Amino acid sequence: MEFCPKCKSIMRPGGGGMVKCRKCGHEKKAQAGNMIVGGPVKDQEREITVLDEKQDAGLPTTEEVKCPDCGNQKAYWWMRQLRSADESEVRFFRCTECGKTWREYN
Repeated sequence: MEFCPKCKSIMRPGGGGMVKCRKCGHEKKAQAGNMIVGGPVKDQEREITVLDEKQDAGLPTTEEVKCPDCGNQKAYWWMRQLRSADESEVRFFRCTECGKTWREYN
């Protein structure tokens, strides 16, 4: 990041390896080693993990939940961040007997 030598405002990337002051318009050549960023950053598409029945074997299990379908007391579990970072994670469960998947919000 560079600052304008005239008004001390932030210099923004311009064309041809130049930087331009966003306040007074002063232009100068970008210093070596400074990274010039071009354009806005696009959001990447999020990928949601869906677990197949064969993938359950590597997941941790818990005996502190009860399956809403069959009443089994043992389930695989995993956590996912589904919303923004300031929201809590969601814990998913999958019954070891019937395969029913449900979630628990913290």
